Amino acid sequence: MFSQSIVALVTPFNDDNKIDFSVVEALLEWHIASGTQGVVLAGTTGESATLSFDEKIALAKFAVKIAKGRLKILVGNGSNNTAETIALTKQLEPLNIDGYLTVTPYYNKPTDDGLIAHFSAIAKATVLPIILYNVPSRTLCDMNNEIVIRLSELNNIVGLKDATADLSRVAVLRKACKSDFALLSGDDATALDYVLAGGDGVISVTANIAPKAVSDIQQLLSLSENKLKNQEKAKAIEAKIAKLHQGLFIEPNPIPVKWAMYWMNKLNNAQVRLPLLSLSKNAQGILEQQLKNCGIKPYPQES
Repeated sequence: MFSQSIVALVTPFNDDNKIDFSVVEALLEWHIASGTQGVVLAGTTGESATLSFDEKIALAKFAVKIAKGRLKILVGNGSNNTAETIALTKQLEPLNIDGYLTVTPYYNKPTDDGLIAHFSAIAKATVLPIILYNVPSRTLCDMNNEIVIRLSELNNIVGLKDATADLSRVAVLRKACKSDFALLSGDDATALDYVLAGGDGVISVTANIAPKAVSDIQQLLSLSENKLKNQEKAKAIEAKIAKLHQGLFIEPNPIPVKWAMYWMNKLNNAQVRLPLLSLSKNAQGILEQQLKNCGIKPYPQES
């Protein structure tokens, strides 16, 4: 159900620091035209930590209305408070979204059994699909393979976004989890190798900048015929955008990607919410050169 290229979408703000829904619409249409298979709203790249419940719900409603089934809509519902996560989950469920991306609890440092209890309670509270999200570099909470395997046995826990960049995990999970359990890379730099090792796709930051390239790579890797030839084609595309994977993390995500999208004329500003600040001048010069080296150009402003 969830595979190939899924974009971890930025949340655009206007000059008053409110969500700019006109830009959200334009971005969704761009991704649909570029072959993106799905979108994650209110994830890490979408600045979930500084979005209110009402804003997340408004984003979900709006995206469902615009997408009209043309791409999958996932919404970040996770927090380090199980009851709060369940409350948001229940508010999102009636909105015709396709599922949730649920991050591991941060700061609390739950035990393995605590993690299983947390995700089990959330799964019990909804009938919609849940993708687990493991990103220990941000949460300091690593969901090991054994936990993922146990949780994958629950009917509506249908996949994992793995942002560890640990490719050794893929084969273990592919063998132990049910065949339709989606294994999705959460690390653009290793996403191609993740899929070659048995994964199903990527939830991508880079797709905010180069959606067609990321989509083409994932579609090529999913083809069963002429697999070796398709892999070589995918690697050739990957080589053209590989530098972006590092450049978009020159400062904490989503600071660089929002600046890059502003430079491309895809956003009206590069605004992020405090405690984040806009990209530093020195980093701007470095990222601009990387964008140019990858063949990225500013889009013409509409008259």
